[in-house]
Amino acid sequence: MMRVEFHPDAEWELTEAQAWYRQRSDVAAQAFALEIDHALRSITEAPERWPKMQRGERRFLLARFPYSILYRIRGSDIFIIAVAHLKRRPGYWRSRR
Repeated sequence: MMRVEFHPDAEWELTEAQAWYRQRSDVAAQAFALEIDHALRSITEAPERWPKMQRGERRFLLARFPYSILYRIRGSDIFIIAVAHLKRRPGYWRSRR
């Protein structure tokens, strides 16, 4: 299985999202964590399955939450560029490498 690395800002976004759900509901926080785990597992199992965007990154849309995981394939690694909320600042992450 491929190794997953996070851009520091993507890691921060994930932490912030988890905290937001935890403040509102333990059930929602747990569901969000399970959805993220499922997404990362799915991406590592078949990284080329999800559509490529303009700059070569790929996007996995979460099913139950308004987030997408944007990533690039780097050899045998998956590099998570952003854990992006779908309703906030579209494309803000494009300059991340």
